[in-house]
Amino acid sequence: MGNSQKIRMALAYKGMSESELAKALGKTPQAFNQRMKTDKFSTEDLSKIAEIMGASYISQFSFPDGTKI
Repeated sequence: MGNSQKIRMALAYKGMSESELAKALGKTPQAFNQRMKTDKFSTEDLSKIAEIMGASYISQFSFPDGTKI
């Protein structure tokens, strides 16, 4: 599952539109829509998106022995 799909799912959960998120990020809806199409987001981008939605973004490597990096 790509980041764009995760963002759409989170937006649906929050009852928020992509346009509202774009405006909160200081982007035009068109520019944000293009970003969603390319699905290229940095960890910083995803953290900011999570913050706007009142969530946390956690990116990690999880190993079978329970180690998380």
